[in-house]
Amino acid sequence: MTCNAPFPEEIFQAYRERLLTLLRRLSYEERDVILASGKRSNFYIDCRQTVLTAEGHFLTGWLMNALLRRDAPEVEAVGGPTLGADPISSATSLMSHLAGRPLPAFYIRKEPKGHGTGQWVEGTKSLRPGMKVAILEDVVTTGGSTLKAVEKATEAGLSVIRAVALVDRLEGGREAVERVVPLSTLFTREDFR
Repeated sequence: MTCNAPFPEEIFQAYRERLLTLLRRLSYEERDVILASGKRSNFYIDCRQTVLTAEGHFLTGWLMNALLRRDAPEVEAVGGPTLGADPISSATSLMSHLAGRPLPAFYIRKEPKGHGTGQWVEGTKSLRPGMKVAILEDVVTTGGSTLKAVEKATEAGLSVIRAVALVDRLEGGREAVERVVPLSTLFTREDFR
């Protein structure tokens, strides 16, 4: 697939359905948990369990590229908060290269590096000031980690023009994120019912 080739809708839908099947089987659990946001929930979606499989990595990268091509074709790099976005960023970068439109990946630390440069963002050698980037995320609940990633990427001189997540839990995160940057998602909590 070349840089200008569209992502066919029938393939998009088939891949989306297959990724949802994997997420339901490997990542979704109905149990009481406390989320990163501090909120209590009766279900948990650990996307890493799916994205770290070979098939899940492929599907995630392909679908994220399709969303970016559709919603933000001007994006030049992708990254997000470690640890949840690390495999998503890697998969998206890999599949972008295979599609003929390479997007370097970067990771945003939870805390600045404790030695050396003390940086928040890893992968900076492939980035430049003002570069248009998308923040990738596994699950959006309140939007807090996405917004922190947007803040740190902006402080690093990047121009964040979009956020993209695998799952929107429909708990106010979309609204919080979209006050700052548009958000695209592949799934919502409704897809898991």
